[in-house]
Amino acid sequence: MTHLLLLFFATYSAAFMATVPPGLLNMNAAKTSVERGKSDGIIFSMGVSTMIMVQAYVAVLISKFLYRHPEVIDILLKLAIAVFAFFAIYFYVSAKNNKPEKMRLSKVSRKNSFLKGLLLAALNLLTIPYYSGLNAMWNASGWIKFELWDILTFIVAAGAGTFTVLYLYTVYFNKLENKTNAFSRNSNYILSFLMLILLVITIIRIFYK
Repeated sequence: MTHLLLLFFATYSAAFMATVPPGLLNMNAAKTSVERGKSDGIIFSMGVSTMIMVQAYVAVLISKFLYRHPEVIDILLKLAIAVFAFFAIYFYVSAKNNKPEKMRLSKVSRKNSFLKGLLLAALNLLTIPYYSGLNAMWNASGWIKFELWDILTFIVAAGAGTFTVLYLYTVYFNKLENKTNAFSRNSNYILSFLMLILLVITIIRIFYK
């Protein structure tokens, strides 16, 4: 039981810290909260966290394979370049076409917010290598074994750490009532810039290796 608590805390902290820097998922959680309301932001965050848990499970299953075959990680990074480039252009064009208007809450179903969270999280191709790396480190440290309770603890901790940060983003931006209009107008520019940064970082990682 003690090693499960240690595993949960370590994985939760790693997931939390990985989600804190402004990125595609947390900025969209904040944007959803601003434009559609706090509840939809939370539903979006639940969708993201659900997909993160699925990806963490996949990472556990293929962690050994990834580290025995580094070329697989190279392929994922190259695919990530295309994804980040697409979203950088998409958000920039969306920002250009967005006209300032009075902020209104959109009546969008919670199901759509959940599915959007699932989709955007699925497009983050760096998640699986990240959790594969964590799994390998925890395994080397003796914190995790390929047993049911260890795997479940790892998966739940990854989802919980991610959801905590997204929830904080949702609540924080939702409380900025006097600045929601400015945030809504500029959020697409922010997201485009963040995608550009991730694109550059990914390219540097490929050439550095």
